[in-house]
Amino acid sequence: MSQTLSRSLAPLVVSVAPGSPADDVGVLPGDEIVGVNGDMPRDIIEWQMATDEAEVELDVSRGGLDFAMSVDKPEGAPLGIEISSAVFDRVRTCDNHCEFCFIYQLPKGMRRSLYLKDDDYRLSFLYGNFTTLTRFTEADLERVVTERLSPLHVSIHSTDPDVRSEMLKNPRGAMSLRWLRALLDHDIVVKGQIVVCPGVNDGAILDDTMAGILDRYPELDSVAVVPLGISKFNREDAMRFHSLQEAQDVVDTIADWQDVFQAALGKRMVYAADEYYLMAERPFPDAERYDGFHMHEDGIGMARTFEAEFHGHTDSVTGVQRGFFASVDAPPNPAAYTGLHKCSSAHDIDAPVQQGVTLKPRRTASVGVLTGTLGAPVIRPLVESVGRADVRILAVENEFFGGNTGVTGLITGEDVTRVLADQPAGHRYLLPDVCLSDDGRFLDGVSIDELPRPVEVVATDGAALRAALEGSK
Repeated sequence: MSQTLSRSLAPLVVSVAPGSPADDVGVLPGDEIVGVNGDMPRDIIEWQMATDEAEVELDVSRGGLDFAMSVDKPEGAPLGIEISSAVFDRVRTCDNHCEFCFIYQLPKGMRRSLYLKDDDYRLSFLYGNFTTLTRFTEADLERVVTERLSPLHVSIHSTDPDVRSEMLKNPRGAMSLRWLRALLDHDIVVKGQIVVCPGVNDGAILDDTMAGILDRYPELDSVAVVPLGISKFNREDAMRFHSLQEAQDVVDTIADWQDVFQAALGKRMVYAADEYYLMAERPFPDAERYDGFHMHEDGIGMARTFEAEFHGHTDSVTGVQRGFFASVDAPPNPAAYTGLHKCSSAHDIDAPVQQGVTLKPRRTASVGVLTGTLGAPVIRPLVESVGRADVRILAVENEFFGGNTGVTGLITGEDVTRVLADQPAGHRYLLPDVCLSDDGRFLDGVSIDELPRPVEVVATDGAALRAALEGSK
């Protein structure tokens, strides 16, 4: 652990669970934690390891006064403290300049945290953020291996050094995949991602990347192939939408390589995002071709998962998948950790939106289901299959971000307000929780209380939608 962490970066206590060990010794919200067991954790990972001990010494600063608190508890039991950040020694920011980066395509005036462009392996472990490894070091490798910070999520984009370097606009991009090889050599589970930019890393280059993965990184857990996202604020002329043929070519390339990987490695390895099948006007693959839906958080197999949940063909449901802004809207909560190595992605940490914000609907009213434009063609046939003529799908076009932004998780209060303003009063309106932060706000800061119609917040899974619709009969 670091001994020299600046007090200006010390985590603040956000809340203390009543009756918890921390509450018993007098820890209060607003306290600064400036030391744990005589040292200072660099992040919530080291915090968890330090506070798992049976005897924990906390150095606390309150109102300019410093004092120590001794906590005795069962080993592994939580302190009962929620702290203000996941990383205490500053997030490692990204020094790439990718033309396709969505952060560069955000409008001005949003909250500052949304503009943080990280390349931090710790956020990769904690929230599923993708890292390019261009700022990864020997010390980082040692820590990842020693503490078994697995899985990690790595942006590959291309296995051709020159192409990758050009895409990242960083000369280190040509060599940083050596760290991917090192991670795999030490049995760290790694999930990869390829953002396909038309005319840049598709076509023959995508084929070459698939061959490179098979040849050099066959131990990868899986690889998500996702389309370039473009907002109306994009300023890069080289970044453009896929044509229908280009989208179909990507889908065909992935299908061909899945057969190759299956024959060589016994698993399909690479999977195309659901968006590709919608863009290519192709049906989604059968459920069995997703091999257990283990890449759901990357937009892989979400439609088939939702379908199975809606029809009751699965005993479990998926949690909230916050996606791109996972680490922004999911503050750390050590009490949620049941074991360090289980905390691997956003849905392990996020608490669902509390149903206390749900307004009571009129059960006899017609129903409007709010969703993104990419979610609408998935949900509509499901609703039609159960004969619900009183249910209408309200596809919210994302005018706030514009471009090809159509995922439900990025719809904003401004756009929902526009859609609801044209809808009749007295109907039920179902809003998926994936587009809200834990305090019931959209990305643009609008609260659900500010919407022109009351809404009912529903968990973003097929079973929850079916249950909500059944409740309106």
